[in-house]
Amino acid sequence: MATVRESTKSALLVVDVQVAVMQEAWESSRIISNVATAVREARSHGIPVIWIQHTEDELTAGSPGWALVPELSPDRDEALVSKSFASSFEETDLEAILADLQISHIVLTGAATNFCVRATAYGALDRGYDLTLVSDAHTTGSMSLGAKTIEAADIIDDLNAVMTWVKYPGRTNKAASIDEIDFARLGHNGQNS
Repeated sequence: MATVRESTKSALLVVDVQVAVMQEAWESSRIISNVATAVREARSHGIPVIWIQHTEDELTAGSPGWALVPELSPDRDEALVSKSFASSFEETDLEAILADLQISHIVLTGAATNFCVRATAYGALDRGYDLTLVSDAHTTGSMSLGAKTIEAADIIDDLNAVMTWVKYPGRTNKAASIDEIDFARLGHNGQNS
């Protein structure tokens, strides 16, 4: 059973908003703009922003595609976590960073919805964190499965629905749009966005 977190502090996670990831993503310009809004709001209300950056064969560290998109960049005092698995928690120092900040609630944005965002969402809930998925600040590309294509918008809608309805004991989770999230309240140690 997961340890349910006792604090009421929130952090914003920005997962893999990297050049190569976003260039084929559905409505990437709009999503990047919404992530930028979330980052700006979090910063203005004293909510820590934690950046996640994926490295693997297709995303070689230091390559142009591996870089975060030009519209987004960490401040000097913001954590940057490097990962090589879909979940931002696996073999990274993310949990230690969250513990140092006494975080119990994660506001989640980024890419790709069906891989790293989904794995990070479940990883957070499995570890006892409350979670708000920013419903209009994550994206992916469409997937071809033989003769069938699963459209990106459907993948995004699916995760938003799952995060609205799935329940974990002692934790809260939901999907909410960028306009529905009350960053001022979250910055004052409130978890209900």
